[in-house]
Amino acid sequence: MKLHPLWQEYPTLQSELTETLALMEQTVKLKNKPVEKAVLEMIHAGGKLLRPAYQLLFSRFGPEQDRQKAIALAASIEMLHTATLIHDDIVDKADTRRNLPTVAASFGNDVAVYAGDYLFVCCFKLLADYAGSLHSLQLNSRSMEKILNGELGQMDRRYDQQMTVAEYLDNISGKTAELFALSCTVGALESGTSEKFAKQCGEIGLNIGIAFQIIDDILDYSQPESQIGKPVLEDVRQGVYSLPLLLAMEQNASAFAPYLDKKAAMTDEDTQTVYQLVQEYGGVTKAQKEASRYTQKALKAIRKLPDDEQNTRELLWRLTNQILQRTN
Repeated sequence: MKLHPLWQEYPTLQSELTETLALMEQTVKLKNKPVEKAVLEMIHAGGKLLRPAYQLLFSRFGPEQDRQKAIALAASIEMLHTATLIHDDIVDKADTRRNLPTVAASFGNDVAVYAGDYLFVCCFKLLADYAGSLHSLQLNSRSMEKILNGELGQMDRRYDQQMTVAEYLDNISGKTAELFALSCTVGALESGTSEKFAKQCGEIGLNIGIAFQIIDDILDYSQPESQIGKPVLEDVRQGVYSLPLLLAMEQNASAFAPYLDKKAAMTDEDTQTVYQLVQEYGGVTKAQKEASRYTQKALKAIRKLPDDEQNTRELLWRLTNQILQRTN
Protein backbone atom coordinates (compact mmCIF):
# COMPACT_ATOMS: atom_id res chain seq x y z
CA MET A 1 0.00 0.00 0.00
CA LYS A 2 1.97 2.97 -1.32
CA LEU A 3 1.76 6.39 0.32
CA HIS A 4 2.78 9.75 -1.06
CA PRO A 5 6.59 10.27 -0.75
CA LEU A 6 5.91 13.21 1.59
CA TRP A 7 5.37 10.83 4.52
CA GLN A 8 8.82 9.24 4.33
CA GLU A 9 9.99 12.21 6.42
CA TYR A 10 7.36 11.43 9.10
CA PRO A 11 7.75 7.70 9.93
CA THR A 12 5.20 7.56 12.77
CA LEU A 13 2.59 9.30 10.65
CA GLN A 14 3.53 7.11 7.70
CA SER A 15 2.73 4.01 9.73
CA GLU A 16 -0.60 5.36 10.99
CA LEU A 17 -1.63 6.60 7.54
CA THR A 18 -0.87 3.14 6.12
CA GLU A 19 -3.24 1.73 8.74
CA THR A 20 -5.78 4.42 7.84
CA LEU A 21 -5.75 3.38 4.17
CA ALA A 22 -6.02 -0.29 5.12
CA LEU A 23 -9.07 0.41 7.30
CA MET A 24 -10.70 2.41 4.50
CA GLU A 25 -10.20 -0.54 2.19
CA GLN A 26 -11.61 -3.00 4.75
CA THR A 27 -14.67 -0.80 5.26
CA VAL A 28 -15.59 -0.96 1.57
CA LYS A 29 -17.75 -4.07 1.07
CA LEU A 30 -20.26 -3.96 -1.73
CA LYS A 31 -22.16 -6.55 -3.72
CA ASN A 32 -22.06 -4.20 -6.69
CA LYS A 33 -18.52 -4.79 -7.93
CA PRO A 34 -18.26 -1.85 -10.41
CA VAL A 35 -19.07 0.60 -7.60
CA GLU A 36 -16.72 -1.23 -5.22
CA LYS A 37 -13.93 -1.11 -7.79
CA ALA A 38 -14.52 2.61 -8.39
CA VAL A 39 -14.34 3.36 -4.66
CA LEU A 40 -11.16 1.33 -4.13
CA GLU A 41 -9.43 2.88 -7.13
CA MET A 42 -10.17 6.36 -5.82
CA ILE A 43 -8.90 5.44 -2.35
CA HIS A 44 -5.60 4.32 -3.87
CA ALA A 45 -5.29 7.14 -6.42
CA GLY A 46 -2.32 8.71 -4.66
CA GLY A 47 -3.81 11.54 -2.60
CA LYS A 48 -1.59 13.19 0.00
CA LEU A 49 -3.90 12.22 2.94
CA LEU A 50 -3.33 15.62 4.54
CA ARG A 51 -6.67 15.82 6.32
CA PRO A 52 -6.32 12.46 8.11
CA ALA A 53 -2.70 13.38 8.91
CA TYR A 54 -3.84 16.54 10.70
CA GLN A 55 -6.54 14.59 12.51
CA LEU A 56 -3.91 12.10 13.71
CA LEU A 57 -1.49 14.82 14.82
CA PHE A 58 -4.08 16.81 16.75
CA SER A 59 -5.30 13.62 18.41
CA ARG A 60 -1.98 13.50 20.29
CA PHE A 61 -2.78 16.56 22.42
CA GLY A 62 -5.36 14.95 24.70
CA PRO A 63 -5.02 12.50 27.60
CA GLU A 64 -6.95 9.73 25.80
CA GLN A 65 -4.46 8.06 23.49
CA ASP A 66 -6.53 5.41 21.70
CA ARG A 67 -4.65 5.17 18.42
CA GLN A 68 -7.09 2.70 16.83
CA LYS A 69 -9.88 5.19 17.44
CA ALA A 70 -7.75 8.01 16.01
CA ILE A 71 -7.00 5.96 12.89
CA ALA A 72 -10.69 5.12 12.42
CA LEU A 73 -11.67 8.79 12.68
CA ALA A 74 -8.88 9.70 10.25
CA ALA A 75 -10.30 7.13 7.82
CA SER A 76 -13.78 8.63 8.18
CA ILE A 77 -12.46 12.11 7.36
CA GLU A 78 -10.59 10.91 4.27
CA MET A 79 -13.68 9.01 3.07
CA LEU A 80 -15.72 12.18 3.41
CA HIS A 81 -13.08 14.11 1.47
CA THR A 82 -12.93 11.43 -1.26
CA ALA A 83 -16.71 11.45 -1.62
CA THR A 84 -16.71 15.21 -2.21
CA LEU A 85 -13.97 14.87 -4.85
CA ILE A 86 -15.90 12.22 -6.77
CA HIS A 87 -19.05 14.34 -6.79
CA ASP A 88 -17.07 17.50 -7.69
CA ASP A 89 -15.63 15.75 -10.73
CA ILE A 90 -19.12 14.80 -11.90
CA VAL A 91 -20.34 18.40 -11.60
CA ASP A 92 -17.21 19.77 -13.27
CA LYS A 93 -17.28 17.10 -16.01
CA ALA A 94 -13.59 16.53 -15.19
CA ASP A 95 -11.71 13.79 -16.99
CA THR A 96 -8.55 13.71 -14.86
CA ARG A 97 -7.51 14.08 -11.23
CA ARG A 98 -4.02 13.36 -9.86
CA ASN A 99 -2.94 12.59 -13.44
CA LEU A 100 -5.42 9.70 -13.57
CA PRO A 101 -8.91 9.35 -15.08
CA THR A 102 -11.68 10.41 -12.70
CA VAL A 103 -14.19 7.85 -11.43
CA ALA A 104 -16.83 9.36 -13.72
CA ALA A 105 -14.52 9.16 -16.74
CA SER A 106 -13.64 5.52 -16.01
CA PHE A 107 -16.99 4.15 -14.87
CA GLY A 108 -19.64 6.67 -15.91
CA ASN A 109 -21.62 9.23 -13.92
CA ASP A 110 -24.07 6.72 -12.47
CA VAL A 111 -21.35 4.59 -10.88
CA ALA A 112 -19.54 7.75 -9.71
CA VAL A 113 -22.66 9.08 -7.95
CA TYR A 114 -23.19 5.78 -6.13
CA ALA A 115 -19.47 5.58 -5.26
CA GLY A 116 -19.57 9.03 -3.68
CA ASP A 117 -22.79 8.24 -1.84
CA TYR A 118 -21.34 5.01 -0.49
CA LEU A 119 -18.27 6.81 0.84
CA PHE A 120 -20.55 9.19 2.76
CA VAL A 121 -22.17 6.10 4.32
CA CYS A 122 -18.75 4.66 5.20
CA CYS A 123 -17.74 7.94 6.81
CA PHE A 124 -20.73 7.93 9.15
CA LYS A 125 -20.41 4.19 9.87
CA LEU A 126 -16.90 4.77 11.21
CA LEU A 127 -17.99 7.85 13.15
CA ALA A 128 -20.88 5.96 14.69
CA ASP A 129 -18.60 3.07 15.71
CA TYR A 130 -15.67 5.07 17.06
CA ALA A 131 -16.64 8.66 17.93
CA GLY A 132 -16.84 9.04 21.68
CA SER A 133 -19.52 11.71 21.68
CA LEU A 134 -22.54 12.92 19.76
CA HIS A 135 -20.74 16.25 19.48
CA SER A 136 -18.29 14.89 16.89
CA LEU A 137 -21.18 13.61 14.77
CA GLN A 138 -22.79 17.04 15.04
CA LEU A 139 -19.54 18.73 14.01
CA ASN A 140 -19.26 16.42 11.02
CA SER A 141 -22.82 17.13 9.92
CA ARG A 142 -22.33 20.87 10.22
CA SER A 143 -19.08 20.66 8.29
CA MET A 144 -20.84 18.81 5.46
CA GLU A 145 -23.38 21.64 5.35
CA LYS A 146 -20.60 24.27 5.18
CA ILE A 147 -18.82 22.31 2.44
CA LEU A 148 -22.04 22.16 0.43
CA ASN A 149 -22.70 25.88 0.97
CA GLY A 150 -19.19 26.64 -0.27
CA GLU A 151 -19.81 24.56 -3.39
CA LEU A 152 -23.20 26.21 -3.95
CA GLY A 153 -21.63 29.65 -3.47
CA GLN A 154 -19.07 28.81 -6.13
CA MET A 155 -21.82 27.57 -8.46
CA ASP A 156 -23.89 30.74 -7.91
CA ARG A 157 -20.90 32.91 -8.88
CA ARG A 158 -19.98 31.07 -12.08
CA TYR A 159 -19.08 33.45 -14.90
CA ASP A 160 -19.69 36.39 -12.53
CA GLN A 161 -17.08 39.02 -13.39
CA GLN A 162 -18.32 41.12 -10.45
CA MET A 163 -17.39 38.45 -7.91
CA THR A 164 -15.40 39.85 -4.99
CA VAL A 165 -12.35 38.54 -3.15
CA ALA A 166 -14.50 38.35 0.02
CA GLU A 167 -16.98 36.07 -1.77
CA TYR A 168 -14.12 33.89 -3.02
CA LEU A 169 -12.71 33.55 0.52
CA ASP A 170 -16.15 32.72 1.88
CA ASN A 171 -16.58 29.96 -0.72
CA ILE A 172 -13.18 28.33 -0.14
CA SER A 173 -13.65 28.57 3.63
CA GLY A 174 -16.50 26.14 3.10
CA LYS A 175 -15.54 23.91 0.20
CA THR A 176 -11.88 23.37 1.17
CA ALA A 177 -10.89 24.87 4.52
CA GLU A 178 -13.80 23.46 6.52
CA LEU A 179 -12.56 19.88 6.16
CA PHE A 180 -9.11 20.88 7.44
CA ALA A 181 -10.81 22.62 10.37
CA LEU A 182 -12.93 19.54 11.09
CA SER A 183 -9.87 17.28 11.02
CA CYS A 184 -8.06 19.37 13.62
CA THR A 185 -11.13 19.91 15.82
CA VAL A 186 -12.23 16.27 15.94
CA GLY A 187 -8.67 15.07 16.42
CA ALA A 188 -8.26 17.20 19.53
CA LEU A 189 -11.78 16.76 20.89
CA GLU A 190 -11.86 12.97 20.60
CA SER A 191 -8.54 12.68 22.44
CA GLY A 192 -10.09 14.33 25.49
CA THR A 193 -9.06 17.98 25.18
CA SER A 194 -11.39 20.79 26.20
CA GLU A 195 -13.88 22.16 23.69
CA LYS A 196 -12.11 25.53 23.91
CA PHE A 197 -8.78 23.98 22.93
CA ALA A 198 -10.41 21.93 20.14
CA LYS A 199 -11.98 25.10 18.76
CA GLN A 200 -8.54 26.77 18.68
CA CYS A 201 -7.23 23.75 16.78
CA GLY A 202 -10.09 24.15 14.30
CA GLU A 203 -9.07 27.78 13.69
CA ILE A 204 -5.56 26.58 12.84
CA GLY A 205 -7.05 24.07 10.40
CA LEU A 206 -9.23 26.73 8.80
CA ASN A 207 -6.23 28.99 8.11
CA ILE A 208 -4.24 26.04 6.76
CA GLY A 209 -7.12 25.12 4.47
CA ILE A 210 -7.58 28.66 3.14
CA ALA A 211 -3.85 28.98 2.41
CA PHE A 212 -3.85 25.50 0.83
CA GLN A 213 -6.67 26.40 -1.59
CA ILE A 214 -5.13 29.75 -2.53
CA ILE A 215 -1.85 27.98 -3.32
CA ASP A 216 -3.77 25.39 -5.34
CA ASP A 217 -5.31 28.22 -7.36
CA ILE A 218 -1.94 29.91 -7.81
CA LEU A 219 -0.52 26.68 -9.26
CA ASP A 220 -3.12 26.88 -12.02
CA TYR A 221 -1.34 30.03 -13.18
CA SER A 222 2.23 28.89 -12.59
CA GLN A 223 2.58 25.14 -13.23
CA PRO A 224 2.05 22.87 -16.27
CA GLU A 225 -0.76 20.33 -16.36
CA SER A 226 1.65 17.42 -15.72
CA GLN A 227 2.68 18.98 -12.42
CA ILE A 228 -0.74 19.71 -10.92
CA GLY A 229 -2.50 16.62 -12.27
CA LYS A 230 -5.44 18.36 -13.97
CA PRO A 231 -5.96 20.63 -17.00
CA VAL A 232 -4.69 24.17 -16.38
CA LEU A 233 -7.18 27.05 -16.49
CA GLU A 234 -10.07 24.62 -16.89
CA ASP A 235 -11.75 26.45 -13.99
CA VAL A 236 -11.77 29.69 -15.99
CA ARG A 237 -13.54 27.99 -18.90
CA GLN A 238 -16.13 26.72 -16.41
CA GLY A 239 -16.62 30.16 -14.93
CA VAL A 240 -14.84 29.50 -11.64
CA TYR A 241 -12.77 32.62 -10.96
CA SER A 242 -10.04 32.12 -8.36
CA LEU A 243 -7.93 34.58 -6.41
CA PRO A 244 -5.09 35.31 -8.91
CA LEU A 245 -7.65 36.20 -11.58
CA LEU A 246 -9.85 38.25 -9.22
CA LEU A 247 -6.88 40.26 -7.93
CA ALA A 248 -5.66 40.91 -11.47
CA MET A 249 -9.15 41.96 -12.58
CA GLU A 250 -9.22 44.54 -9.77
CA GLN A 251 -6.46 46.34 -11.70
CA ASN A 252 -8.15 46.30 -15.12
CA ALA A 253 -11.38 44.32 -15.48
CA SER A 254 -11.98 45.58 -19.02
CA ALA A 255 -8.81 43.86 -20.27
CA PHE A 256 -10.25 40.48 -19.31
CA ALA A 257 -13.88 41.02 -20.40
CA PRO A 258 -13.50 40.19 -24.14
CA TYR A 259 -12.20 36.73 -23.23
CA LEU A 260 -14.31 35.95 -20.16
CA ASP A 261 -17.47 37.06 -21.97
CA LYS A 262 -17.09 33.99 -24.19
CA LYS A 263 -17.66 31.75 -21.15
CA ALA A 264 -17.44 28.05 -22.06
CA ALA A 265 -16.63 28.93 -25.68
CA MET A 266 -13.18 30.24 -24.70
CA THR A 267 -10.45 28.84 -26.93
CA ASP A 268 -6.99 27.70 -25.87
CA GLU A 269 -5.67 31.00 -27.22
CA ASP A 270 -8.18 32.90 -25.06
CA THR A 271 -7.15 31.09 -21.89
CA GLN A 272 -3.48 31.67 -22.72
CA THR A 273 -4.20 35.39 -23.06
CA VAL A 274 -6.00 35.39 -19.70
CA TYR A 275 -3.01 33.58 -18.21
CA GLN A 276 -0.67 36.28 -19.52
CA LEU A 277 -2.93 39.11 -18.32
CA VAL A 278 -3.02 37.63 -14.82
CA GLN A 279 0.79 37.73 -14.79
CA GLU A 280 0.87 41.25 -16.25
CA TYR A 281 -1.48 42.68 -13.61
CA GLY A 282 0.26 40.97 -10.69
CA GLY A 283 -2.50 38.51 -9.83
CA VAL A 284 -0.14 35.69 -8.89
CA THR A 285 2.15 37.89 -6.79
CA LYS A 286 -0.79 39.40 -4.89
CA ALA A 287 -2.34 35.96 -4.32
CA GLN A 288 0.98 34.66 -3.00
CA LYS A 289 0.95 37.44 -0.41
CA GLU A 290 -2.54 36.40 0.69
CA ALA A 291 -1.50 32.75 0.94
CA SER A 292 1.52 33.79 3.00
CA ARG A 293 -0.71 35.80 5.36
CA TYR A 294 -2.92 32.81 6.15
CA THR A 295 0.11 30.52 6.35
CA GLN A 296 1.76 32.77 8.93
CA LYS A 297 -1.45 32.94 10.98
CA ALA A 298 -1.51 29.13 11.13
CA LEU A 299 2.20 28.79 11.93
CA LYS A 300 2.03 31.44 14.65
CA ALA A 301 -0.89 29.64 16.32
CA ILE A 302 0.90 26.28 16.07
CA ARG A 303 3.88 27.78 17.92
CA LYS A 304 1.55 28.50 20.87
CA LEU A 305 0.40 24.87 21.19
CA PRO A 306 1.73 22.74 24.06
CA ASP A 307 4.47 20.29 23.18
CA ASP A 308 4.80 16.63 24.15
CA GLU A 309 7.32 13.80 24.15
CA GLN A 310 6.55 13.10 20.48
CA ASN A 311 7.36 16.69 19.45
CA THR A 312 3.88 17.01 17.95
CA ARG A 313 4.02 20.80 17.86
CA GLU A 314 7.26 20.77 15.88
CA LEU A 315 5.92 18.12 13.51
CA LEU A 316 2.82 20.21 12.90
CA TRP A 317 4.90 23.31 12.24
CA ARG A 318 7.22 21.48 9.85
CA LEU A 319 4.42 19.74 7.93
CA THR A 320 2.36 22.92 7.62
CA ASN A 321 5.33 24.98 6.46
CA GLN A 322 6.22 22.24 3.95
CA ILE A 323 2.79 21.82 2.33
CA LEU A 324 2.17 25.55 2.16
CA GLN A 325 5.42 26.10 0.27
CA ARG A 326 4.60 23.41 -2.29
CA THR A 327 4.91 23.66 -6.07
CA ASN A 328 2.57 20.80 -7.02
